[in-house]
Amino acid sequence: MSPERTTWSVDEHLKDILGAVRPLDPIELQLPDAQGCVLVEDVTVPVALPPFDNSSMDGYAVRVADVAGVSEEFPAVLTVIGDVAAGTEGLPTVGPGEAARIMTGAPLPPGAEAVVPVEWTDGGDGAGAATGMRAASAAPEGASGEVRVHRPVEARAHVRARGSDVAAGDLALAAGTVLGPPQLGLLAAIGRGTVRVRPRPRVVVLSTGSELVQPGAELGPGQIYDSNSFALAAAARDAGAIAYRVGAVTDDADTLRATIEDQLVRADLLVTTGGVSVGAYDVVKEALSAASDADEPGSGVEFRKLAMQPGKPQGFGSIGPDHTPLLALPGNPVSSYVSFEVFVRPAIRTLMGLKDVHRPRARAVLAAAEPLSSPAGKRQFLRGTYDAEAGTVTPVGGAGSHLIAALAHADALLVVPEDTTRVEPGSELEVVLIG
Repeated sequence: MSPERTTWSVDEHLKDILGAVRPLDPIELQLPDAQGCVLVEDVTVPVALPPFDNSSMDGYAVRVADVAGVSEEFPAVLTVIGDVAAGTEGLPTVGPGEAARIMTGAPLPPGAEAVVPVEWTDGGDGAGAATGMRAASAAPEGASGEVRVHRPVEARAHVRARGSDVAAGDLALAAGTVLGPPQLGLLAAIGRGTVRVRPRPRVVVLSTGSELVQPGAELGPGQIYDSNSFALAAAARDAGAIAYRVGAVTDDADTLRATIEDQLVRADLLVTTGGVSVGAYDVVKEALSAASDADEPGSGVEFRKLAMQPGKPQGFGSIGPDHTPLLALPGNPVSSYVSFEVFVRPAIRTLMGLKDVHRPRARAVLAAAEPLSSPAGKRQFLRGTYDAEAGTVTPVGGAGSHLIAALAHADALLVVPEDTTRVEPGSELEVVLIG
């Protein structure tokens, strides 16, 4: 970039960030630790699921011929030869005129061709239709004696076939899959105790300002509560990261530099908020500009003015011996959050190794009583509520970068392009879905 340059576009700044951020190196993790991570290898099925024919019902394993043509008036009377429960070894063989009491998930015993649900029998007590089975411990006699079956079944009825879920050699999960609860369950079901993934990035969020007080404490004159670090740490977790929130740092460049250096040991990405404009107490700019001069070769943080509203002042670069990426965001609450959505979230998703790093977008019709105005030459991000069914978006609050209450009620960002200064009600806009 030319040193004479004074303004960058949103797209240019984002391109520079994503061009510098690389996915984290893969590691092998235990399944509980891999939740939310991205798989870096195809996983194939070593054994079929289910690994054996098993019952999908509580009932009786029978031969089809023994129950053909039966009814409540003319039931089949079969000899019960034993119980078959999940995990049973030494299965009984079902011969002509015989049945085995079987539980859901238990392997189909040799000789049996189908399962009759217990509700289609008398449950072995000689009375009317059964409504369920008593526990084997409470009724061991249920595994012997006779059972009356009063409805016929076809071959393989109520039997889950071996490999009916996935067969051995099938692709279980493809590289690039984000591991959520169902995926982790599948991995466990096929016997995988560990998996190779890109780890969730560790993101340190640090807010600056001597006026900031932690929630729960009393406010003094000229003080405000630190909301940015809480919002951005939550946003980092929502993006898939492990977030560490650092309490507000006072407006002192040496203190800020020392704090950042302390945090590097646990950071894959550093995010600061506040102190990036042109004021006399904008310490992030002061501290990181000084650090850039003395830092490792190739490191450094560049501060820019972007053609966007809110979020004009931004900083990006790397710091420390490992060239840890750092994004410096403005301090106004809405500016910092919008900047996070536009720049930081895609960086986190890139570190994770995801293919699609952006929020979903949609086209929506502006539902408003009055036109929206936007500054010429700037891309404006307004807050709004999106109605997917109606295909409309309604602005929430105004354009002020301090209006955090309006942000709390928004689930979308309305994007007004740089060359548009007025948007009439009924016009179509692009919206970024953040809810």
